[in-house]
Amino acid sequence: MKCFQGDLRLRLWSLHPQYLDTQGLLALWREALLAQKVLSGHTTGYRNHPQLERFKKHPRPHKAIAGYLLAVWKEAKRRGYDFDLKKIKAMRTRRKIRVTRGQLQYEFQWLCRKLKKRSPGQYRLIVSKGKIRPHPFFQPVKGPVEGWERVKR
Repeated sequence: MKCFQGDLRLRLWSLHPQYLDTQGLLALWREALLAQKVLSGHTTGYRNHPQLERFKKHPRPHKAIAGYLLAVWKEAKRRGYDFDLKKIKAMRTRRKIRVTRGQLQYEFQWLCRKLKKRSPGQYRLIVSKGKIRPHPFFQPVKGPVEGWERVKR
């Protein structure tokens, strides 16, 4: 897969957490836990982050973020990390959130740019994959980059 040079900050990845290096996986866990607090009304900051829109639109936002967190926890466990499962505050839901293939491609390219500098071994590993996998809580659908994404168009 080819990667391009993007320049936006993104934390709640639509991509499968297997693509992230250690630093990215730890950051994702922290950001998703913060998102859980925001969606539960336990913090005033971060409320308007565009990535939260898709969780807010889910019929059960608390369960949606729990499902998201659970997949991150499973990836961490697979790698031998000891993330605290008790930090996930709700039971998950099976109803996935849709994500466009354009969004997945955009995030993949942006992640490639980060990893090429920060973790060249992880970069080489992910660009050798033939297909971009979504985070297990997301269902891919046709479409361009999501409207909430802040890209230079």
